[in-house]
Amino acid sequence: MDRLSTTETIIALETAALEAWHKGNPSPYLELYSKDFTYFDPAHERRLDGWDKIKTLYESMRGKVAMDKFVILNPVVQQTDTMAVLTYNLHSYVGETRWEENCTEVYRLEENNIWKIIHSHWSLTKSSID
Repeated sequence: MDRLSTTETIIALETAALEAWHKGNPSPYLELYSKDFTYFDPAHERRLDGWDKIKTLYESMRGKVAMDKFVILNPVVQQTDTMAVLTYNLHSYVGETRWEENCTEVYRLEENNIWKIIHSHWSLTKSSID
C-alpha cells in the first residue's frame, strides 16, 4: 500500500469531513479537532476556544446543514515536520444558490502520526449570497 503524501492526507481528511458536514453530520470534523482547538467563523463575534465549545455549537447544528454539493478550489498545504496549514476556497451549493467561503485549517501531527486540526478560520468570500 502506498503512503499518501502529507498534502494528499490533509486534503483527504478535509474532504471527508466536508462531505459529512454538508449532510448535517459534524462528527468527522469533531474527530479531527484537537482538545485545544480554536475557531473563527463569520457568524460569531469572537473566537471559540476549546473542543467542548465547538462540540456544543456543532451539536446544535447536527442534521440542519443540507447542501447538494461542494467544490474545494485552490487547495494549498504548507508544512513543516509537525505542522501543516491548509488553505482553500469552498463553493457550496443548494440548487443554483452558491455560498463562497475561504478556509484556513492549521493541522498538527500528534501521537501515532495522526493529524489534528488545532485552528480553523472561515470567512465569506463575498459579503452576500448569490
